[in-house]
Amino acid sequence: MDPTGIDFYDAVLGAGLPPAAEKALAEAGTLRGSDAVLTMARLMTAQALAPGHPAVLIAFYRHHFYGHRLAAARDVARRALAVGAEALGLPTVWREVRPAPLPDAMTNARTRFYLFALKGYAYLSLRLDDPVEARDALALLQALDPDDRVGGRVLETVRVRALVGDPEDEA
Repeated sequence: MDPTGIDFYDAVLGAGLPPAAEKALAEAGTLRGSDAVLTMARLMTAQALAPGHPAVLIAFYRHHFYGHRLAAARDVARRALAVGAEALGLPTVWREVRPAPLPDAMTNARTRFYLFALKGYAYLSLRLDDPVEARDALALLQALDPDDRVGGRVLETVRVRALVGDPEDEA
């Protein structure tokens, strides 16, 4: 349980939202792809009613990511990292997190949320041509998830391949 009394796993799935926030998220999902302005208005309503709720952050991330607004999606990933860090008792600035394995990366919703947010942040940093940020985020991800439960190694492979070039690309 987190301080709100809601299980984090359930919160990621949308539990613990005020009914009006849940309704706003449902409306945003229905509107996605047809009316970006109204979708954003519904997402902002949900955020106002449930700031920092994992389900709201996930909805915002998806809205920006699938709308190809990568910088905005990365900002949401940064906010999700702070929420996940707080739930885990970690520093809210990811660069201040001690690079040591997090337990239960396979089963703990808080841990998985944090690791996936870090992976998303690293991926978006790669896409936004921010190589230092991507490198550092991926290094932390590897330290926190040495068993690669969230699949961060493939991003590191892509990052390194882009730096040194891929012989297959030259053929």
